[in-house]
Amino acid sequence: MSEISISHLTKKFEVKGHTVTALNDVSLSVEKGQIYGIIGMSGAGKSTLVRSVNYLEKPTEGSVFIEGTDLASLSENELRAKRSEIGMIFQSFNLLEQKNVIDNVCFPLELKGIKRKAAREKARGLLETVGLSEKEKAYPSQLSGGQKQRVAIARALATEPKILLCDEATSALDPQTTDSILRLLKDINEKMGITMLVITHQMSVVTSICDHVAIIDNGVLVEEGEVTQIFESPSSDAAKELISGTPVRYSPISELNAERKIRIVFSENSSYEPVIANLILKFGEPVNILKADTRDVGGTARGEMILGLPDDTDLQEGIIDYLKERGLSVTEVSDHV
Repeated sequence: MSEISISHLTKKFEVKGHTVTALNDVSLSVEKGQIYGIIGMSGAGKSTLVRSVNYLEKPTEGSVFIEGTDLASLSENELRAKRSEIGMIFQSFNLLEQKNVIDNVCFPLELKGIKRKAAREKARGLLETVGLSEKEKAYPSQLSGGQKQRVAIARALATEPKILLCDEATSALDPQTTDSILRLLKDINEKMGITMLVITHQMSVVTSICDHVAIIDNGVLVEEGEVTQIFESPSSDAAKELISGTPVRYSPISELNAERKIRIVFSENSSYEPVIANLILKFGEPVNILKADTRDVGGTARGEMILGLPDDTDLQEGIIDYLKERGLSVTEVSDHV
Protein backbone atom coordinates (compact mmCIF):
# COMPACT_ATOMS: atom_id res chain seq x y z
CA MET A 1 0.00 0.00 0.00
CA SER A 2 1.37 3.40 -1.01
CA GLU A 3 1.92 6.08 1.63
CA ILE A 4 0.35 8.68 -0.65
CA SER A 5 -1.95 7.81 -3.55
CA ILE A 6 -3.46 10.52 -5.74
CA SER A 7 -6.06 9.34 -8.23
CA HIS A 8 -7.41 11.41 -11.16
CA LEU A 9 -7.14 14.63 -9.17
CA THR A 10 -8.55 17.76 -10.79
CA LYS A 11 -8.68 21.16 -9.11
CA LYS A 12 -10.55 24.11 -10.58
CA PHE A 13 -10.85 27.69 -9.31
CA GLU A 14 -13.32 30.40 -10.19
CA VAL A 15 -11.42 33.61 -10.95
CA LYS A 16 -13.38 36.72 -11.97
CA GLY A 17 -16.13 34.68 -13.56
CA HIS A 18 -13.75 32.33 -15.36
CA THR A 19 -12.91 28.73 -14.50
CA VAL A 20 -9.18 28.06 -14.14
CA THR A 21 -8.00 24.44 -14.08
CA ALA A 22 -4.94 24.32 -11.82
CA LEU A 23 -4.64 20.51 -11.95
CA ASN A 24 -6.07 18.22 -14.59
CA ASP A 25 -6.47 14.45 -13.97
CA VAL A 26 -3.25 13.94 -11.99
CA SER A 27 -2.50 10.44 -10.66
CA LEU A 28 0.64 9.34 -8.80
CA SER A 29 1.75 7.17 -5.90
CA VAL A 30 4.46 7.76 -3.31
CA GLU A 31 5.85 4.79 -1.40
CA LYS A 32 6.74 4.83 2.29
CA GLY A 33 10.20 6.26 2.92
CA GLN A 34 10.63 7.79 -0.55
CA ILE A 35 11.83 11.30 -1.27
CA TYR A 36 9.54 12.12 -4.17
CA GLY A 37 10.02 15.27 -6.23
CA ILE A 38 7.27 17.31 -7.87
CA ILE A 39 8.84 19.71 -10.35
CA GLY A 40 7.51 22.29 -12.77
CA MET A 41 7.87 25.91 -13.73
CA SER A 42 6.08 28.71 -11.88
CA GLY A 43 2.31 28.38 -12.25
CA ALA A 44 2.45 24.71 -13.25
CA GLY A 45 0.21 23.64 -10.35
CA LYS A 46 2.83 22.21 -7.97
CA SER A 47 1.76 24.09 -4.85
CA THR A 48 -1.90 23.32 -5.50
CA LEU A 49 -0.96 19.65 -5.70
CA VAL A 50 0.97 19.64 -2.42
CA ARG A 51 -1.85 21.48 -0.64
CA SER A 52 -4.24 18.84 -1.92
CA VAL A 53 -2.21 16.11 -0.20
CA ASN A 54 -3.29 17.36 3.23
CA TYR A 55 -6.65 18.62 1.97
CA LEU A 56 -5.89 22.29 2.53
CA GLU A 57 -7.20 22.35 -1.04
CA LYS A 58 -10.08 19.93 -1.58
CA PRO A 59 -10.12 18.42 -5.08
CA THR A 60 -12.83 19.34 -7.54
CA GLU A 61 -12.62 15.75 -8.78
CA GLY A 62 -10.55 12.72 -7.84
CA SER A 63 -9.21 11.26 -4.61
CA VAL A 64 -6.31 11.55 -2.19
CA PHE A 65 -5.45 8.54 -0.02
CA ILE A 66 -3.00 8.65 2.89
CA GLU A 67 -2.00 5.16 4.05
CA GLY A 68 -5.12 3.80 2.35
CA THR A 69 -7.50 6.32 3.94
CA ASP A 70 -9.58 8.45 1.58
CA LEU A 71 -9.34 11.98 2.98
CA ALA A 72 -12.77 12.79 1.54
CA SER A 73 -14.29 10.21 3.89
CA LEU A 74 -13.01 11.90 7.06
CA SER A 75 -14.90 14.23 9.37
CA GLU A 76 -13.29 17.59 10.20
CA ASN A 77 -11.93 16.21 13.48
CA GLU A 78 -10.58 13.10 11.77
CA LEU A 79 -9.03 15.23 9.03
CA ARG A 80 -7.39 17.44 11.65
CA ALA A 81 -5.90 14.34 13.30
CA LYS A 82 -4.64 13.03 9.95
CA ARG A 83 -3.05 16.40 9.16
CA SER A 84 -1.01 16.13 12.37
CA GLU A 85 0.75 13.18 10.69
CA ILE A 86 1.73 15.44 7.77
CA GLY A 87 4.38 18.09 8.45
CA MET A 88 4.96 21.01 6.09
CA ILE A 89 7.79 23.46 5.45
CA PHE A 90 7.58 26.50 3.19
CA GLN A 91 9.76 28.86 1.17
CA SER A 92 8.89 31.73 3.53
CA PHE A 93 9.58 29.71 6.73
CA ASN A 94 6.34 30.94 8.40
CA LEU A 95 7.94 31.36 11.83
CA LEU A 96 6.24 33.32 14.59
CA GLU A 97 8.34 36.49 14.86
CA GLN A 98 7.25 37.27 18.43
CA LYS A 99 8.40 33.86 19.71
CA ASN A 100 11.98 32.70 20.15
CA VAL A 101 13.35 29.58 18.48
CA ILE A 102 12.45 27.04 21.14
CA ASP A 103 8.95 28.47 21.53
CA ASN A 104 8.44 28.25 17.76
CA VAL A 105 9.32 24.55 17.87
CA CYS A 106 7.10 24.04 20.94
CA PHE A 107 4.09 25.75 19.36
CA PRO A 108 2.53 22.69 17.63
CA LEU A 109 3.14 20.64 20.77
CA GLU A 110 1.30 23.19 22.89
CA LEU A 111 -1.61 23.06 20.45
CA LYS A 112 -1.77 19.31 21.09
CA GLY A 113 -1.95 19.92 24.83
CA ILE A 114 1.54 18.67 25.71
CA LYS A 115 2.82 20.18 28.96
CA ARG A 116 5.44 22.90 28.71
CA LYS A 117 8.30 20.94 30.33
CA ALA A 118 7.83 17.91 28.08
CA ALA A 119 7.39 20.12 25.02
CA ARG A 120 10.61 22.03 25.68
CA GLU A 121 12.53 18.81 26.28
CA LYS A 122 11.36 17.45 22.95
CA ALA A 123 12.04 20.76 21.20
CA ARG A 124 15.64 20.78 22.45
CA GLY A 125 16.15 17.32 21.00
CA LEU A 126 14.82 18.50 17.64
CA LEU A 127 17.00 21.61 17.67
CA GLU A 128 19.97 19.31 18.21
CA THR A 129 18.83 17.23 15.24
CA VAL A 130 18.83 20.29 12.97
CA GLY A 131 22.07 21.69 14.42
CA LEU A 132 20.67 24.74 16.22
CA SER A 133 20.94 23.90 19.92
CA GLU A 134 22.82 27.13 20.63
CA LYS A 135 20.07 29.29 19.08
CA GLU A 136 17.09 28.26 21.23
CA LYS A 137 16.73 31.72 22.80
CA ALA A 138 17.23 33.67 19.58
CA TYR A 139 14.35 35.27 17.67
CA PRO A 140 13.70 34.74 13.94
CA SER A 141 14.91 38.26 13.10
CA GLN A 142 18.34 37.28 14.48
CA LEU A 143 18.69 34.21 12.24
CA SER A 144 19.95 33.66 8.70
CA GLY A 145 17.65 32.18 6.06
CA GLY A 146 19.19 28.74 6.47
CA GLN A 147 18.81 28.88 10.24
CA LYS A 148 15.17 29.91 9.90
CA GLN A 149 14.51 26.93 7.65
CA ARG A 150 16.19 24.62 10.16
CA VAL A 151 13.84 25.93 12.86
CA ALA A 152 10.90 25.38 10.51
CA ILE A 153 12.06 21.79 9.92
CA ALA A 154 12.38 21.16 13.66
CA ARG A 155 8.88 22.56 14.18
CA ALA A 156 7.48 20.37 11.39
CA LEU A 157 9.04 17.31 13.04
CA ALA A 158 7.62 18.12 16.48
CA THR A 159 4.38 16.19 15.95
CA GLU A 160 6.31 13.13 14.66
CA PRO A 161 4.83 13.24 11.15
CA LYS A 162 4.92 10.26 8.83
CA ILE A 163 5.01 12.57 5.80
CA LEU A 164 6.87 15.85 5.29
CA LEU A 165 5.73 18.22 2.53
CA CYS A 166 8.45 20.62 1.36
CA ASP A 167 6.98 23.45 -0.73
CA GLU A 168 9.88 25.29 -2.44
CA ALA A 169 11.75 24.92 0.87
CA THR A 170 15.12 26.04 -0.56
CA SER A 171 14.02 28.62 -3.16
CA ALA A 172 14.83 31.59 -0.92
CA LEU A 173 18.30 30.30 -0.01
CA ASP A 174 21.73 30.69 -1.60
CA PRO A 175 23.30 27.60 -3.23
CA GLN A 176 25.59 26.70 -0.32
CA THR A 177 22.77 26.97 2.22
CA THR A 178 20.47 25.04 -0.13
CA ASP A 179 22.98 22.17 -0.17
CA SER A 180 23.15 22.07 3.63
CA ILE A 181 19.34 22.01 3.96
CA LEU A 182 19.05 19.25 1.36
CA ARG A 183 21.67 17.19 3.20
CA LEU A 184 19.70 17.69 6.41
CA LEU A 185 16.45 16.54 4.77
CA LYS A 186 18.21 13.49 3.32
CA ASP A 187 19.64 12.65 6.73
CA ILE A 188 16.22 12.99 8.40
CA ASN A 189 14.69 10.75 5.75
CA GLU A 190 17.32 8.06 6.29
CA LYS A 191 17.30 8.17 10.10
CA MET A 192 13.58 8.65 10.71
CA GLY A 193 12.10 6.98 7.64
CA ILE A 194 9.85 9.97 6.95
CA THR A 195 8.28 10.06 3.49
CA MET A 196 9.01 13.39 1.80
CA LEU A 197 7.24 15.18 -1.02
CA VAL A 198 9.56 17.87 -2.39
CA ILE A 199 7.97 20.64 -4.48
CA THR A 200 10.48 22.63 -6.53
CA HIS A 201 11.19 24.34 -9.84
CA GLN A 202 14.90 23.45 -9.63
CA MET A 203 16.09 20.22 -11.22
CA SER A 204 19.27 20.41 -9.09
CA VAL A 205 17.13 19.89 -5.97
CA VAL A 206 15.50 16.81 -7.48
CA THR A 207 18.77 15.26 -8.66
CA SER A 208 20.37 15.90 -5.24
CA ILE A 209 17.96 14.04 -2.97
CA CYS A 210 14.90 12.59 -4.75
CA ASP A 211 14.32 8.94 -5.68
CA HIS A 212 11.39 9.55 -8.04
CA VAL A 213 10.05 12.64 -9.76
CA ALA A 214 6.80 13.78 -11.36
CA ILE A 215 6.90 16.67 -13.84
CA ILE A 216 3.88 18.98 -13.87
CA ASP A 217 3.28 21.24 -16.86
CA ASN A 218 0.24 23.52 -17.00
CA GLY A 219 -1.59 21.39 -14.44
CA VAL A 220 -0.90 18.10 -16.24
CA LEU A 221 1.46 15.34 -15.13
CA VAL A 222 3.56 14.93 -18.29
CA GLU A 223 6.28 12.57 -17.07
CA GLU A 224 6.97 10.45 -14.01
CA GLY A 225 9.60 7.92 -12.97
CA GLU A 226 13.00 7.36 -11.39
CA VAL A 227 15.15 10.48 -11.28
CA THR A 228 18.13 8.80 -12.94
CA GLN A 229 15.96 7.53 -15.80
CA ILE A 230 14.35 10.92 -16.51
CA PHE A 231 17.66 12.78 -16.18
CA GLU A 232 19.26 10.47 -18.73
CA SER A 233 16.34 10.23 -21.18
CA PRO A 234 13.69 12.92 -20.71
CA SER A 235 10.72 12.35 -23.00
CA SER A 236 8.60 15.46 -22.40
CA ASP A 237 9.44 18.99 -23.51
CA ALA A 238 8.91 20.18 -19.94
CA ALA A 239 11.51 17.72 -18.59
CA LYS A 240 14.01 18.70 -21.29
CA GLU A 241 13.56 22.39 -20.44
CA LEU A 242 13.97 21.81 -16.71
CA ILE A 243 17.13 19.74 -17.21
CA SER A 244 18.78 22.00 -19.79
CA GLY A 245 17.51 25.33 -18.48
CA THR A 246 16.66 26.26 -22.08
CA PRO A 247 13.21 26.41 -23.73
CA VAL A 248 12.67 23.70 -26.34
CA ARG A 249 9.10 24.61 -27.27
CA TYR A 250 7.83 27.32 -29.62
CA SER A 251 11.29 27.80 -31.13
CA PRO A 252 11.52 29.88 -34.34
CA ILE A 253 11.86 27.87 -37.56
CA SER A 254 15.31 29.32 -38.28
CA GLU A 255 16.52 27.87 -34.98
CA LEU A 256 15.06 24.44 -35.77
CA ASN A 257 16.87 24.40 -39.13
CA ALA A 258 20.21 25.24 -37.53
CA GLU A 259 23.02 22.80 -36.73
CA ARG A 260 21.74 19.53 -35.22
CA LYS A 261 22.45 19.21 -31.52
CA ILE A 262 22.23 16.22 -29.19
CA ARG A 263 22.56 15.74 -25.45
CA ILE A 264 24.48 12.70 -24.23
CA VAL A 265 24.62 11.41 -20.66
CA PHE A 266 27.48 9.25 -19.43
CA SER A 267 26.58 6.42 -17.07
CA GLU A 268 29.06 4.75 -14.71
CA ASN A 269 29.68 2.05 -17.32
CA SER A 270 30.45 4.50 -20.12
CA SER A 271 32.52 7.07 -18.23
CA TYR A 272 35.88 5.32 -18.56
CA GLU A 273 36.09 5.19 -22.38
CA PRO A 274 37.31 8.29 -24.26
CA VAL A 275 34.08 8.21 -26.28
CA ILE A 276 34.39 11.55 -28.09
CA ALA A 277 38.02 10.98 -29.09
CA ASN A 278 37.20 7.50 -30.39
CA LEU A 279 34.14 8.84 -32.23
CA ILE A 280 36.24 11.43 -34.07
CA LEU A 281 38.85 8.81 -34.98
CA LYS A 282 36.15 6.44 -36.28
CA PHE A 283 34.20 8.92 -38.42
CA GLY A 284 37.04 11.27 -39.34
CA GLU A 285 34.86 14.31 -38.62
CA PRO A 286 34.97 16.76 -35.70
CA VAL A 287 32.03 17.33 -33.38
CA ASN A 288 31.58 20.55 -31.42
CA ILE A 289 31.31 20.20 -27.65
CA LEU A 290 28.90 23.04 -26.84
CA LYS A 291 28.57 22.20 -23.16
CA ALA A 292 30.07 19.72 -20.70
CA ASP A 293 29.03 19.28 -17.10
CA THR A 294 28.86 16.79 -14.24
CA ARG A 295 25.92 16.54 -11.85
CA ASP A 296 25.24 14.54 -8.72
CA VAL A 297 22.14 12.45 -9.46
CA GLY A 298 21.05 10.31 -6.54
CA GLY A 299 24.56 10.28 -5.10
CA THR A 300 26.21 9.24 -8.38
CA ALA A 301 28.22 11.54 -10.65
CA ARG A 302 26.61 11.77 -14.09
CA GLY A 303 28.39 13.50 -16.94
CA GLU A 304 26.49 15.26 -19.71
CA MET A 305 27.50 16.96 -22.94
CA ILE A 306 25.75 18.94 -25.65
CA LEU A 307 27.29 18.11 -29.03
CA GLY A 308 26.92 19.92 -32.34
CA LEU A 309 26.94 17.33 -35.14
CA PRO A 310 28.33 17.60 -38.71
CA ASP A 311 25.93 18.69 -41.45
CA ASP A 312 25.79 15.31 -43.25
CA THR A 313 22.53 13.54 -42.24
CA ASP A 314 23.88 10.00 -42.72
CA LEU A 315 26.93 10.90 -40.64
CA GLN A 316 24.69 12.30 -37.91
CA GLU A 317 22.71 9.06 -37.69
CA GLY A 318 25.91 7.02 -37.64
CA ILE A 319 27.29 9.09 -34.76
CA ILE A 320 24.06 8.75 -32.78
CA ASP A 321 23.99 4.97 -33.27
CA TYR A 322 27.67 4.75 -32.27
CA LEU A 323 27.01 6.65 -29.02
CA LYS A 324 23.96 4.54 -28.15
CA GLU A 325 25.93 1.33 -28.75
CA ARG A 326 28.35 2.49 -26.06
CA GLY A 327 25.62 2.80 -23.45
CA LEU A 328 25.09 6.55 -23.62
CA SER A 329 21.68 8.16 -23.41
CA VAL A 330 21.11 10.38 -26.48
CA THR A 331 18.36 12.99 -26.87
CA GLU A 332 17.78 15.82 -29.32
CA VAL A 333 18.00 19.45 -28.16
CA SER A 334 17.04 22.59 -30.04
CA ASP A 335 19.51 24.90 -28.30
CA HIS A 336 22.29 24.87 -25.73
CA VAL A 337 23.36 26.76 -22.63
